[in-house]
Amino acid sequence: MTILVPLLIGALYVGLSALIREPHRRHVNAVMVGGAGAAYLSGGGVGAWEFPFVALMVYVAWRGLRSWTWIGVGWLLHTAWDVLHHLKGAPIIPFVPGSSHGCAICDPVIALWCLTGGWSVTEQLHRLRPRHPEPGEG
Repeated sequence: MTILVPLLIGALYVGLSALIREPHRRHVNAVMVGGAGAAYLSGGGVGAWEFPFVALMVYVAWRGLRSWTWIGVGWLLHTAWDVLHHLKGAPIIPFVPGSSHGCAICDPVIALWCLTGGWSVTEQLHRLRPRHPEPGEG
């Protein structure tokens, strides 16, 4: 469950995000990754290093407004931050000890989707559906 649930949460995030039309889908995801950069700030698990990380994630999110690749990089950076906080015993949700571990599993799922272009559900369904020739086509 400590692996399956975070994978499902990541897939659910991707599935719901993939329903948003472009360019809003990319913009929403850039804002989300920027917000994720500040998720640990109030806990202070790595002290003053929390502030440069937030600044880095703001920059990455700003670049993500025009690039899915930057958003994917942001989620991978957040994954590394999750691992660091997990190892230090400073979870993202203070009353859920394994939350940083789960986040470190969830985030790469989102990153992979972003690094593949943040595709939409409808685009993928159209690609999977077999094309039937129109009457009169060869």
